Amino acid sequence: MTGIDSRSFDSADETRPFEGDKGRMDLLFTGSGAVGRAVFEPGWKWSEHVKPIAGTDSCQAHHVGYVVSGRLKVVMNDGESADLMPGGFYEVQPGHDAWVVGDEPCVALDWMGFADYAKPTDT
Repeated sequence: MTGIDSRSFDSADETRPFEGDKGRMDLLFTGSGAVGRAVFEPGWKWSEHVKPIAGTDSCQAHHVGYVVSGRLKVVMNDGESADLMPGGFYEVQPGHDAWVVGDEPCVALDWMGFADYAKPTDT
């Protein structure tokens, strides 16, 4: 392994599309784990566009990341909620739904919760 790992999400190691053509997850696999770039298109909602892929009632990923552009609304199973805004750090525990707010795609980088995100379960 070299001392520098510099790559582009535009040439991701893996890309996972969301249901309904509402975005995608681009993943880079590094020596320290997976790093993901999500592009959530306007109208994207976890419970509609990832739930059928994940097979769980709510998102069970623990996310730690940064919003590059656009906005997301996140609502925990217990009703706690937050708006994730451009330039903002976030940490979201498992057990939530989320959706794009507005007409702009939301782009987010996540270095913890995207390794198995939107990955079809084995049937």
